[in-house]
Amino acid sequence: MPEVKQTWFDRKKTVYETPPEIFEPLDAEFKFDLDVCAIAENAKCDIFFSPEDNGLERAWKGTCWMNPPFGREMKNWVKKAYLEWKNGCTVVALLPARTNTAWWHDWVMKGEQRYIRGEVKFVGYDRGLWMPMAIVIWKA
Repeated sequence: MPEVKQTWFDRKKTVYETPPEIFEPLDAEFKFDLDVCAIAENAKCDIFFSPEDNGLERAWKGTCWMNPPFGREMKNWVKKAYLEWKNGCTVVALLPARTNTAWWHDWVMKGEQRYIRGEVKFVGYDRGLWMPMAIVIWKA
């Protein structure tokens, strides 16, 4: 049966699977140990934290990949990534480039930002997400 792709993004949905063309070069560069917020169907690492594991409550180790939920709780994930970097982890995140937000200024700007040209086409969608995106790196 052919894969069904969605055309438009659902504003109520907050979880989008990272496209391989974004993840694979970053994995080659950083060699990720842990995907800190995933589900079994979209985990990018063998070791990952699912919603049941609650990565916001767990200690992170090594080099971590983060594609957080894009809802209101995103700032909690960004703060956690920043704090885990301060505790010795390297964290690489795919984030909307929301440069006008307090969380961007408070935590993202402490790391390296790599802005993505064009739209990110998440797995399962035939169109790219309209918002600007960035890779943020907090390197230990």
